[in-house]
Amino acid sequence: MEAANHINSTRVPIYPAYSAGTLGRHLARRLVEIGATDVFSVPGDFNLTLLDHLVAEPELNLIGCCNELNAGYAADGYARAKGVGVCVVTFTVGGLSVINAIAGAYSENLPVICIVGGPNTNDFGTNRILHHTIGLPDFSQELRCFQTVTCAQAVVNNLDEAHELIDTAISIALKESKPAYISISCNLPSIPHSTFAGEPVPFFLAPINQLALEAAVEATAEFLNNVVKPVIVGGPKLRAAKAQKAFVELADASGYPIAVMPSGKGLVPEHHPHFIGTYWGAVSTSFVGEIVESADAYVFVGPIFNDYSSVGYSLLIKKEKAIMVQPNVVTIANGPTFGYVYMADFLRALAKKLKENSTALENYRRIFVPPGNPLKSKKYEPLRVNILFKHIQEMLDGDTAVIAENGDSGFNCQKLRLPENCGMDLLAGQSVPLLDMLRLPKISV
Repeated sequence: MEAANHINSTRVPIYPAYSAGTLGRHLARRLVEIGATDVFSVPGDFNLTLLDHLVAEPELNLIGCCNELNAGYAADGYARAKGVGVCVVTFTVGGLSVINAIAGAYSENLPVICIVGGPNTNDFGTNRILHHTIGLPDFSQELRCFQTVTCAQAVVNNLDEAHELIDTAISIALKESKPAYISISCNLPSIPHSTFAGEPVPFFLAPINQLALEAAVEATAEFLNNVVKPVIVGGPKLRAAKAQKAFVELADASGYPIAVMPSGKGLVPEHHPHFIGTYWGAVSTSFVGEIVESADAYVFVGPIFNDYSSVGYSLLIKKEKAIMVQPNVVTIANGPTFGYVYMADFLRALAKKLKENSTALENYRRIFVPPGNPLKSKKYEPLRVNILFKHIQEMLDGDTAVIAENGDSGFNCQKLRLPENCGMDLLAGQSVPLLDMLRLPKISV
């Protein structure tokens, strides 16, 4: 009854900053459970009570940011490195400020949980105009903006549904590797409720479709075991599917050469003995385009084919020779498509079924000519690009990360050979705050 009275109150109730049976405590523990132990935030009067609970959680580190866009991009970078990121902002003025970063995370397939402190539950349906809004008694503007750049939205304005709404949004974000939006009314985080008693019950993502997995593996293995010179090309969705280790297992078992799409550089280990370079159509690294496009089968793992990665849609790739492996869908040539087949499970199972075939790799090694060293610069001669990137190459090691803008820098960075554990992101200026936080040396070009 006391909780109900607080919900009906017109003021924000004041509760102890830490309570085991509250929404705030549940959300804090859930963030720890999914691995988001650092949360990027900008305080505002609609999220202060919620932030008290996040601060009170000993396994969470709350990081204050100068503005919401910084918080969003820091969460983006954190998701790239750790698998999931979280930012917490205030209602509308904060939500609309962070939305560009959330849209970027959506395009990059990054699970960023954007949590917004929402209006008091008593204000819904009252026709009141609140501060932090555009001056209209419409609290749905922020939600409508986020609907196009998030995979799930939850507006939590009552405690009875809060548990389900929060967990569903987080689950969908992790499953689809896309951002989610969660708005929590400012007067709810500290109110005890029976659904939040004790530790949160662990939740699980949807189980794999075992029959579809087995069928996809059998069909793919039959296809690949009957061709002469297959290749594997890794794409940017390897990160979203958390399938980088499974990709290496497939490369080890198959003997196929492995290439990487330009936006996937840094996700495929370039120290691997089967690595041949970047596949980018007519502007691939030397000899890679010839090997990929002359193959009689290509396995694209996590690709994105847009105007940039396809060089204006000019790739000489034939659908009837291609196997497309997306995070939860496998398509074989012009034939069947298998849904709810998760990439990592598929790659590991396929690795056990393939016959080793190094024909394409041997062809590459036969035609490969190592690049020569650039001529030394003369005294006072203007710095040449090839000299610049020669020095950048020498700076790289397993403790560095390369952040490259598109254009000349991104193009030339495709020629870099990344050492083991050296990361790289294209158009990833948003990752810089993360690297600062982790104290990783970074090379921005």
